[in-house]
Amino acid sequence: MCNSSRSHEGEGSINNKTNHLHAQVLLIDDQRTIIKGIELLLSHAFDINLHTCSDPAKALETAKHVGPTVVLLDIQMPDIDGFAVLEQFRADPSICDVPVIMLSANEDPETKAKAFTLGADDYLIKAPEKIELIARIRYHSKAYINNLERQSAYQELEENRMKLEAAVLELERLSTLDGLTKIYNRRHFDTTMLREWGRAKRESTPISLIMIDIDHFKQYNDHYGHLEGDSCLIQVAQMLANKLKRSTDHVARYGGEEFIVTLPSTNAKEAAPVAERLRQSITDLALQHANSETGDIVTISLGVSSCVPEYSEKYESLIATADQALYQAKKQGRNRVVTLSKTDKATLSDHDILPGS
Repeated sequence: MCNSSRSHEGEGSINNKTNHLHAQVLLIDDQRTIIKGIELLLSHAFDINLHTCSDPAKALETAKHVGPTVVLLDIQMPDIDGFAVLEQFRADPSICDVPVIMLSANEDPETKAKAFTLGADDYLIKAPEKIELIARIRYHSKAYINNLERQSAYQELEENRMKLEAAVLELERLSTLDGLTKIYNRRHFDTTMLREWGRAKRESTPISLIMIDIDHFKQYNDHYGHLEGDSCLIQVAQMLANKLKRSTDHVARYGGEEFIVTLPSTNAKEAAPVAERLRQSITDLALQHANSETGDIVTISLGVSSCVPEYSEKYESLIATADQALYQAKKQGRNRVVTLSKTDKATLSDHDILPGS
């Protein structure tokens, strides 16, 4: 049988005290006289709430329900003694840290030693003195509550740290994205290119760039308006991003209607088909472009450059070559891929120009 009561001097003495400031004591003892005696000893302690359990088989369940800040546990009980109950408490993660004061009429050192070995926090001889009992309850309860508050504060601090860390990461992520198209921006391209250029130097591996420009985009804006122009940029950007198959490949908005693709560990022969796939994907969008001199839909021109970087070479040289290749693609009729090497030898990709260009 389990009961609950609160010892107090009167409502006036507790005033604005709240329950979480009170010691929540669970007394586990099968002797009714001991329970009554403890209730009497604590009857005037305004800051102590007493809960009782006379069935040791229900002690664990009762403790989980009550949420004690300290447990008074009798050792000598039938069927299940206090040592077995103590072991149950210490094995349960939800209440394993609750302070336990063992109660016993036995002053045998070996009995005391066993209690402490099994995890008891204190040991009192029955029947304890009122002043000593209250003092020990308050001491252990306060220590337990303080520990819970520290853990709660630490958990809150850790949660806030994780939230802040997530916010910082999100801000960093957003700072690398173009506000309109939501693909990477020029800043991210510069950072990525610097890293990949350094890796290509160290490992003597090729790296390729694809410079992309939407054909006759000014005329598109003039004819359809800037809102439609923004929509066009977004659709083109997202299509380019979706057509890159490797996680190491990146497309960024380079400026205005220009985009740039970084292809690490990729030579010119491998980069050209990627560029052609990108060109075809924009053609397949079939976005109407009534004022285009290349056709009646939106198209792109692409310039490809590749190299294995030399030790003293800067990646700006590769950008310059890709830009020159893009210029050649525009000069040769647009809606095409041109690849330029360092020796500026142009090679056109094998595809047909749209009818009506």
